[in-house]
Amino acid sequence: MTDGFDFSPGAQVPLSGSAGQTAATFALASAAYRDEEVDKILEADNEWHKSTVKGPRGAWAKIFRPRLGEAFSRAVIDRMLGAGRKPLIQSFGIEPQVVVEHALAAHRIRRDRDNWLSAVMVLCGVLFLPGLLLWLLVFVLRSNLARREDKRAGTLANALLLGVGVVAVIFLVKTPLTGFWAWYARASIVMPVVGWVWAKRICENTAKDLRDRWSGLLAGGGIGAKIPEAVPGSPGETAAENLRQSLARLSAEQQSNSVFYAGPKGILGMGTRWGSWQLAEELVSADSAKEFHPFRSWDVITAIKRELGLLERTIINTGGFPKPVIRDWVVTPIGENAKAVSRPEGTDVEAYQLKTHAIQDICNKQQFGSGNRHYLGVQWILWDGQLILTMMITVTVLHETLRIEITGHALGPVNPLFNDKPSAKEKEVQKAVKFWETRKVKLPLVDADEVVRLSARAPLTWYPPLLNWLGGTLTLPEPFGLRHSWADQPWRHRFMADDALRAATPVLRAVHAAAFRLLEENGVDTEKFGSRSSVLSGLVQDPTPRKADTYDA
Repeated sequence: MTDGFDFSPGAQVPLSGSAGQTAATFALASAAYRDEEVDKILEADNEWHKSTVKGPRGAWAKIFRPRLGEAFSRAVIDRMLGAGRKPLIQSFGIEPQVVVEHALAAHRIRRDRDNWLSAVMVLCGVLFLPGLLLWLLVFVLRSNLARREDKRAGTLANALLLGVGVVAVIFLVKTPLTGFWAWYARASIVMPVVGWVWAKRICENTAKDLRDRWSGLLAGGGIGAKIPEAVPGSPGETAAENLRQSLARLSAEQQSNSVFYAGPKGILGMGTRWGSWQLAEELVSADSAKEFHPFRSWDVITAIKRELGLLERTIINTGGFPKPVIRDWVVTPIGENAKAVSRPEGTDVEAYQLKTHAIQDICNKQQFGSGNRHYLGVQWILWDGQLILTMMITVTVLHETLRIEITGHALGPVNPLFNDKPSAKEKEVQKAVKFWETRKVKLPLVDADEVVRLSARAPLTWYPPLLNWLGGTLTLPEPFGLRHSWADQPWRHRFMADDALRAATPVLRAVHAAAFRLLEENGVDTEKFGSRSSVLSGLVQDPTPRKADTYDA
């Protein structure tokens, strides 16, 4: 299957410094660098879209579990760039390519770290396998004990490690073996410890780099994502060329004019429908002696589109509306619990976009029964991409009744989890003398258990299926889109709610004014339409958003 996208320009360097760099974009991109537990992302799920975290195979396999950044990066790369991937939902208000580039950059940083750790494991571990297995067993037992809620478990865990250390020292001094095997046994005890110290420095340097990028993104930019593997250096570099094409295809799909209506979930990527206002009246000629001039739904849409283009203009200098995005949309209905979507295909589709003549046919003909529907959308991206306001207008003519419906959709800010900055690792302990007081003690950026976990995972990163089977994976919510999957409702934020409610009245009046003008030009009596419009102008000022998609009886 071909998507009609032209890859002819050749090698291009993907740039992160595009106009789409906003607070929401950087917040989502920061997840690729995080070092928290992977289960934490479940706190960001909303009521409609749920992620799934598959845990390790058992207590013994917890050493192979991924962290949030590792799992998020791998899941996003596979889902958005993988071969044969399913269609994506557009992410309005962010640049998904920037998020994917940061996921690739984080994955490359960790891959370089894992290459070094793999070398350490071979030199200091595999060559001295008995000692490696012994120390791994000790650390796994210690880690499982330390995670118990019983306070005595932590003391027992440290005692276990100390006891093994004492036994190891005694074994080094008085080993029962002789000759070559005596020295090999000593080396098997010492070399894994040497490797651990070496691996600790590698892990600390990488952790500091990842945390700097994490905090830099949330501060407004930070270090840009570098992905040289996406820039082919010669015609034979097929992997780099495929990655470049996947990034270009991702950007093209983001510009698609096809969206999906999933029942109570609303339009995926635009949010739920919080309000609906309908103007429906009979078409009657203004002159009883002759009929009015016939027109099509597309003619009304064209007139409305021109009027909406003037929304940013105002007589009173109060700032007013920023320039909106006005666009024709083809809306496809899907089931509320659908796990995948299917974009339109055929000769009327080019680079994921339906051609204008196909949109006109849908607008004029597909107004009743099955099939896609046409909507004209006016959209504002506000609060640095944290608030997406969309007003959708559809025009239908059935028998002698003209119906103009305006619906409001709102997609709120990215979950606050993605805005958490990295915090220093520390704990509170009691003071030695004033035992009734506490003080904070700084902890290492990478503790002993984390070094062991990363070192054990490193050799298996060369074969991800085995690593995923052992340590678990993160499955993203479907149908997947970066923006709507972790979006909150805007109604708990007073100013965001105000912006959504304030936008409805001017849009409704602009739509009605444009429609009346076209009706009058074609000789239609607009008296009943005007009366109905006055009633709607009062109803639209109701300050209460509703769940218009639930159709409560």
